[in-house]
Amino acid sequence: MITNPVVLSVCLMLVLSLLRVNVVLALSISGIIGGLLSDLSLTETIAAFEAGLGDGAKIALSYALLGAFAVAIARSGLTDMIANKIVRLVNLHKDQHLSLVKWMMLGAIILMAVSSQNLVPVHIAFIPILIPPLIAVFNQLNMDRRIIACCITFGLVTTYMWLPYGFGSIFLNQLLHGNILSAGLTIDKGQLPIAMTIPALGMVLGLLTAIFFSYRQPRTYQTTINTSEKRTSQIQTSPLKTGLNIIIIIVALVVNVYTESIIMGALAGFLLLTTASGLKPQNSQDLFVEGVKLMALIGFIMIAANGFAGVMKATGGVPDLVNSAQSILGDNKAFAAAMLLLMGLLITMGIGSSFSTIPIIAAIYVPLALALGFSELATVALVGTSAALGDAGSPASDSTLGPTAGLNSDGQHDHILDTVVPTFLHFNLPLLVFGWIAAIVL
Repeated sequence: MITNPVVLSVCLMLVLSLLRVNVVLALSISGIIGGLLSDLSLTETIAAFEAGLGDGAKIALSYALLGAFAVAIARSGLTDMIANKIVRLVNLHKDQHLSLVKWMMLGAIILMAVSSQNLVPVHIAFIPILIPPLIAVFNQLNMDRRIIACCITFGLVTTYMWLPYGFGSIFLNQLLHGNILSAGLTIDKGQLPIAMTIPALGMVLGLLTAIFFSYRQPRTYQTTINTSEKRTSQIQTSPLKTGLNIIIIIVALVVNVYTESIIMGALAGFLLLTTASGLKPQNSQDLFVEGVKLMALIGFIMIAANGFAGVMKATGGVPDLVNSAQSILGDNKAFAAAMLLLMGLLITMGIGSSFSTIPIIAAIYVPLALALGFSELATVALVGTSAALGDAGSPASDSTLGPTAGLNSDGQHDHILDTVVPTFLHFNLPLLVFGWIAAIVL
């Protein structure tokens, strides 16, 4: 098992990622070396890698168009309007209803984070727009920013791993379902949210723990600048234009659901928003390029991950790994589930993206889980949870980099201590436990 090319490739990929080698390079290098360590020649290894690249093209295009849609929404003024309304509301009630204001603040941030993945798929683009204007308000309320980091990360991760819309459609319907089918397990798309419900409840438990126990005490920050006054909306929107933008976003969501294509939904939303805004073709092109840049790295990582998975399948090492693991684990499902989840945590933390992890682990986990006697739902829960593990809590993940980018606008929020460690403790640990429970009971 130790000399298996799949094991060696994954370990090499993890080491390179932890050494901060670019993830795309780490995946490419470890994939080629893994092929050479098997019976494949260099030509066959490269051919397998290139063949696998095509499987990630659809996902990469989806991300590129979602990035363009996200920037178009930000430029429409909707997110600025929301931020300004929250600031005015807090300033109006902070002296009379302090506790209520805090709850309203947390609720609004969670709602925005959830919407950024499913309803209005702007991903982390809303954070640098919405959060900095609220920093001064956080300081006045003596709110521990670690709570805010946990709220944002909760919304970014939990919804895509459970709700099949927006980025959830990419994670569940395209990546998880597609790679599970490719690995030999046939299951209906509608069953995937059912399999991920128990792990999602673990995320809810982690969030409640952070809010009510871990970080409920006041924390004092130095107010260096009055962010809420300094930062104002750059785009003035009339009620009529705001209503039109909201209708366009709803239309984009309907197109996404009806066509079952995130590409068509994002494309429709981008075209309608830019048309309604009256942008010139040149400005529209610049906006599209800016949006593609926002998501380009994730898209390339996914393409490289599919190339890596293609080589792993071509080596023939997966069946050998399954047989070796089965002989070691025996019929102990509880121990096997724990080991698979821990492996998923290490892999995802190394890569920094749960979306990019699925093609790698599905090819290994699905045949192994089926050989060990796990049910279809339990297998989905194992693969989905193993991929989501490490997204929260990884120093290189968008789910941690995004919150830090917003909360550290005044230099008082440390990325590792105030975002990475809190999200790791409150989300990865519950995910491990609840993912294990899902694998055993489903």
